[in-house]
Amino acid sequence: MLKQRLITAVVLLGVLALVVAATSPWPFLLFLALACACAGFEWLRLTLGMRSIWAPIGALALFAVCAWQAKQWIGGDLTPVLALQSIVCLAVFLWLALLLPALWRAQVSMPTYRLANSLAAVVTLLATWGALAYWYLQHGALFVVSLLIVVWVADIAAYFAGRAFGRHKLAPSISPGKTLEGAFAGVVGVVAWLLMSAHWPQTFAASLQAQSSWIVLVLMGGLLAVFSIAGDLYESLLKRRAGVKDSSHLLPGHGGVYDRIDAVVAVVPLGFLLIEWRAW
Repeated sequence: MLKQRLITAVVLLGVLALVVAATSPWPFLLFLALACACAGFEWLRLTLGMRSIWAPIGALALFAVCAWQAKQWIGGDLTPVLALQSIVCLAVFLWLALLLPALWRAQVSMPTYRLANSLAAVVTLLATWGALAYWYLQHGALFVVSLLIVVWVADIAAYFAGRAFGRHKLAPSISPGKTLEGAFAGVVGVVAWLLMSAHWPQTFAASLQAQSSWIVLVLMGGLLAVFSIAGDLYESLLKRRAGVKDSSHLLPGHGGVYDRIDAVVAVVPLGFLLIEWRAW
C-alpha cells in the first residue's frame, strides 16, 4: 500500500510540475478544472447516494463552467467579476453556517442534508477553482503553490506530531486517528510557513502580510490551519454517514480526488477573501 501511495504521489507531483511549467496557462487551468470535477463527482456521491445520476452530471457541469470561465479570463480582463466575489463569499458563509456546525454536532449516524450539502459541494468547488485560476493568471504559479503548501504543512505536521505525541482525540466519532496534539502542531506548522514565506516576493504570505501586520499574519495562519483541519474532518463525516472508507478509487493508494483536496476546498475560499476583500 505504501509503495502504491508513493508511486501515485510521484506521478501527481510530476503532472503538477509539468502543467505549472507550461508556457500556456491552459494546462494548469484545465488540470484544476478536472480535479474539481472529479472531487465534485465524489462529493455529490457522498451526499446524493453512490448510484445517483446527478453526481456525474454535476461533475460534467462543473468542468464545463470552469473551462468556459478559463476561456473568458485567458482572453480578457482578469479583474475579479461579481460572480467570483459572490461565490467565494457564499462558500465561506456555507463553511461557517453549515459545514463547521456539522462538525461540532458530530452526528455521524444521521443522514446527510442532501440538498444543502450538495449545494455546498458545487459552490465550494467553483469558488476554489475560481480563486486558484485567478491567482495563477494574476500572480503566477509561486503564489498558488505557496498557498497549497499551507494545506500540505498542516496535514504533514498534524500526522507526524499526532503519531508521536497524540494522546487526546480531536473528533473521535468522526476521525479517531486525529488528535488535539496533532492539530496544534498543524497550526504551528502553518504559522511557521507563513512567517518564513512572507519574506519571499510573489507568495501568498507576502501579499497577506503586506496588507496587515505580522501579528495579523500569525492570527490568519491559525485560522487557515483550523479551516484546513475542518475540511479534512468534514469529508470524514460525509464518508462515515455514507458508510465508505474513501470517496472513490480514482487515485491508487490514496482513494479519491476529494480525499486529497478536502482541506484545499476549505482553505482556498477563505484565503481568497483575506487577500482580495480590500480590492472589492
